[in-house]
Amino acid sequence: MRYFIRLAYDGSPYHGWQVQPHDVSVQQAIEQAMAMVLHAPIGITGAGRTDTGVNAAMMIAHFDTQAPIAHTGRLVHSLNGILGKSIAIYKIFPVASDAHARFDATSRTYKYFIHTLKSPFLNQYSWACHHQLDFDLMNEAAGRLRLHTDFTSFSKLHTDVKTNNCKVTHAQWTPLDGERWVFTITADRFLRNMVRAIVGTLIDVGLHKITVNDFDRVIERKDRCRAGQSMPGNALFLWNITYPYPIE
Repeated sequence: MRYFIRLAYDGSPYHGWQVQPHDVSVQQAIEQAMAMVLHAPIGITGAGRTDTGVNAAMMIAHFDTQAPIAHTGRLVHSLNGILGKSIAIYKIFPVASDAHARFDATSRTYKYFIHTLKSPFLNQYSWACHHQLDFDLMNEAAGRLRLHTDFTSFSKLHTDVKTNNCKVTHAQWTPLDGERWVFTITADRFLRNMVRAIVGTLIDVGLHKITVNDFDRVIERKDRCRAGQSMPGNALFLWNITYPYPIE
């Protein structure tokens, strides 16, 4: 039997989603909790691999069992009792035996939050910028992302992916109020560190350090050293994942 899990997590206590040899990850914490409840080793596969400190407002994962789970609601309750405050399991539901949380996903959406007014309350999940940003130019540059497919310039070096091609379908900065903004980006897939590098380079545009045409050239040169800084992970959220079939 195969099941999907819908969950969310605060990434600050973890070294990313994927199991690490010497550090605690979100995947490892859930697998350990499931083994305690189901009395058997359970491996889970996530829809993506968030980096250290990055959050997920929505993550989908799948796992297999030898026999059907009689009460998935009870399993959710038990897991939440073990996992503590930083991980929330929302739902566990059966899916087709060949459904795949990662490979079946058709799009993923990330959001990056920033604030421009000093606040003691926003820093945990938002990046503080105390300089005036030109969001009109930043949005003009963000629109150029849809014109490209190779995003080597925004990828962490020496990864094991076979291609750096992605299809970006949406990228935009929008105001939440007078002092808070959010960058929303949707693509079929993302490279490691890609969103944080894009945001860092767009910040350079907003500070007038580089032009919109310079932003284009950064992408075209396929050189990570040409792009902006990698932004802190605490302000980044995996926000949504879509599939070609309905998920509960």
